[in-house]
Amino acid sequence: MERKPSLLVEYEVITAFFPLYVIPFSQTLIVLKKKNAHVYLSLPVFLDGNYSQFQACCIFNDRDFEEVEYIVTNLYNKKLMMEFNSTRGNWTGFTAYSMEIVKNRNNPLDRIQREFEKKVLCTDNIDEITVASPTIKLKSVKKSSNRHPAMLVCSAYHFYPKQIRVTWLQNGQAMTLEISSSDVLPDGDWYYQIHSYMAYTPSPGEKITCMVEHLEPSLPVVEWIKIVVGLCGMMLGFVIVSSGFIYYKKKSARWTHNTVDIYGVLLLE
Repeated sequence: MERKPSLLVEYEVITAFFPLYVIPFSQTLIVLKKKNAHVYLSLPVFLDGNYSQFQACCIFNDRDFEEVEYIVTNLYNKKLMMEFNSTRGNWTGFTAYSMEIVKNRNNPLDRIQREFEKKVLCTDNIDEITVASPTIKLKSVKKSSNRHPAMLVCSAYHFYPKQIRVTWLQNGQAMTLEISSSDVLPDGDWYYQIHSYMAYTPSPGEKITCMVEHLEPSLPVVEWIKIVVGLCGMMLGFVIVSSGFIYYKKKSARWTHNTVDIYGVLLLE
């Protein structure tokens, strides 16, 4: 006779507490893959020296994130015991004991509860889990080459998805010379970063713009950073920021418009 795992004896009690773990969902781990976005809510439990884990997972299968599959799994000591799949609409047991458990779980009331969880965890959180707008930083650095005394670095951090484009403009015209960019790199926390470099000799009244376009699945979000450079003096070397200002603007069809002005100086030594 198969020994009943101690946790599953208390299964009804534990699942009654499961909705309490719905609220902090936006703080949970996000796993992003090539085409699908997988979002997990994990609830580990220890009983009698054994380990059990309830895991809720939202899988977005299409580009517009409209097709959502909700999966709840129960593992006991790393062994899959049972699974709910919203596509099938029921629980499936994978051991003799859990097969008996799911007979009671597959009822209309349970399906209503899973649909509620799917709405709260998946549908209501689409904006939180599918798009992260880039944080933009612009700085000037010294350059060893005598050809150009300055180099500007435009960096975008913490964005998803990874499709992004960085363009340098000189007085409103796209620049292609003396520009290099890194690949889109992982941040290490499921997001991405990119860096673009432009060698530059400042001229009086010239306007240099770093334009970062984040290509999101459903809407265009454009981040602009404009630096207006004034020439203050010529000496040896390059120091940071003179006569002009850095202008930052974030605009979106869905998010609140906001503008931040940062004033600084660009000096040549």
